[in-house]
Amino acid sequence: MSRRYDVVVVGAGHAGCEAAHAAARLGASTLLLTLGAVARLSCNPAMGGLAKGCLVREIDALGGLMARATDACTLQFRRLNTRKGLAVQASRAQVDVDLYPSAMRALLAEVPGLDLRVGEVVDLRTRGGRVDAVVLGDGTEVATRAVVLTTGTFLGAVMHCGEERVSGGRVGDPAAGALARVLAGLGLRLGRLKTGTTPRVDAGTVDWSRFERQDQDPHGRFGFGPPVPRPGQIDCWLGATTEEVHAQIRSALPRSPLHTGAIAGRGPRYCPSIEDKVVRFPDRSSHPVFLEPEGLGTPRVYVNGLSTSLPRDVQDRMVAAVPGLERAHILQYGYAVEYETADPTDLGPDLQHRAVPGLYLAGQVNGTSGYEEAAAQGIVAGISAARGEPFVLGRDEAYIGVLVDDLVTRGVGGEPYRMFPSRAEHRLLLREDNADRRLTPRGRAVGLVDDAQMARFEAKLEAVRGAEAALAGCRLDAGAASGVLGMEVAGGRGPWEAAALLRRPEVEAEHLRPYVPGWAEAEAEVLEQVEVNAKYAGYIAQSEARRERSRALDQAPLGDLDFTGLAALSSEVRERLAQARPSTLGAASRLPGVTPAAVEAIAMHLIRSGRVARPGYGGRDGVAS
Repeated sequence: MSRRYDVVVVGAGHAGCEAAHAAARLGASTLLLTLGAVARLSCNPAMGGLAKGCLVREIDALGGLMARATDACTLQFRRLNTRKGLAVQASRAQVDVDLYPSAMRALLAEVPGLDLRVGEVVDLRTRGGRVDAVVLGDGTEVATRAVVLTTGTFLGAVMHCGEERVSGGRVGDPAAGALARVLAGLGLRLGRLKTGTTPRVDAGTVDWSRFERQDQDPHGRFGFGPPVPRPGQIDCWLGATTEEVHAQIRSALPRSPLHTGAIAGRGPRYCPSIEDKVVRFPDRSSHPVFLEPEGLGTPRVYVNGLSTSLPRDVQDRMVAAVPGLERAHILQYGYAVEYETADPTDLGPDLQHRAVPGLYLAGQVNGTSGYEEAAAQGIVAGISAARGEPFVLGRDEAYIGVLVDDLVTRGVGGEPYRMFPSRAEHRLLLREDNADRRLTPRGRAVGLVDDAQMARFEAKLEAVRGAEAALAGCRLDAGAASGVLGMEVAGGRGPWEAAALLRRPEVEAEHLRPYVPGWAEAEAEVLEQVEVNAKYAGYIAQSEARRERSRALDQAPLGDLDFTGLAALSSEVRERLAQARPSTLGAASRLPGVTPAAVEAIAMHLIRSGRVARPGYGGRDGVAS
């Protein structure tokens, strides 16, 4: 392997697959290196969830792969938070653990200019301070102008199960110890984090009658493309721990590596181990347990909610104490992984390391958790590496923009970063249903969205416009209005405007389908868009106005502003600003410890000094406008 590549992607996890696909699609000769696996689902074989589902749809809107692979392998699809507003509704899919990697590998094989090879990177070569080549374990040197590092949980990784400690980032896969030392030698600031996984049990040994079946959407999907057939349907189930389970855990805490000090890295706050939950919430008599089958061709069932690194004998007793799992046979024990991460605040908005040009980092190596967060970073890094210039999405454009901006300005705060709706200031505008309207034009502009995807997008927009025009011109008599509302209406009133009816909370677009011209043949996703636009028009208009004010905030340049001379700022804020040297007021507002009051004080100084023309800033955490 002596040829030169434009881009070398190290690691074929979810970040690496999206990075390699994006780079190759944009015309860069690309090499994707893996230790053997491609798009493995190391933890739960599921995609989506709160905010995470939006990331999957955004990746698809940009022309990425995750949604396509997910839809081809979906076994169960659910809509979450359907009783709440659209800004916090989300999708989640249980996928087949074996079919998903195969589907992703097949999608990658379709891309011209993308080579997939097995090999371990043990060194990075630089010339003039810039990445120039990677060196493989067999001594092969591969020249390149850009390296995208997506090493997941493998840098200096150690797996813990009770007193057992084994080098490796996943069961059956070795750690990348040499590369961790190379990165430290290049000056990267490394830290240590922890993640974990749950026991898997044999489906044939579960008493399913003791669990509650979860509802699912048989037609749900993530991709904006044509529907694809599912490999099959499967049920997921809900149960709970008991005091007996908690007693088994408490008695074994002295043997837990989390409590003996064997694990130094912090785990994810919002996906804690069962040991953490029992210790942190001593008054809780139970915690939910979800039984999620891993695939159609395997008896393995993922026991979601029991993430643990307790010894095997303790896991046996703990699992057996869960109602319905008394006779369950554990096929794989839970374990924790401790691994090295790089400080993402050393990266630019394109995820390129500021001190090592040509080196991009994406995924869990940046301290994030989850397949979706990794893939989102991968597509940003891949596009940027291929183009040689930053591909940047704003916080008001995409959850991907929020994710990347949080990482490079705030860091991860010493624990794995997880995306949530609450992290986005403009979450009413950043919904799953409009991800294509927000991002498909951006994907087309950089060359990642192909002709077929763009044609589907434009046809959908035209269909929505036509459906809205038909709605605006539709009037219903009292009888039809009664049928829509499900109750008798005053016979003397009318005609009833269909658009006004749709704005009512209890009326759905499907209720109006028989009465609005042309709606009988309309696709469900088209009517969904019409309904959202009608019901949330006022709120969306307010959010869009707030977004415009926020853009003025984000773009207000700070230049060489001397923060030490601003008496209205606390010494802590002045010190933080002087150290970070944010280029804009928006970047300053997102620094940890910089309060809304401090942002307002800086903004007023900019106004008085003539740096901004008028007080049209604001929109974040109550800053005035």
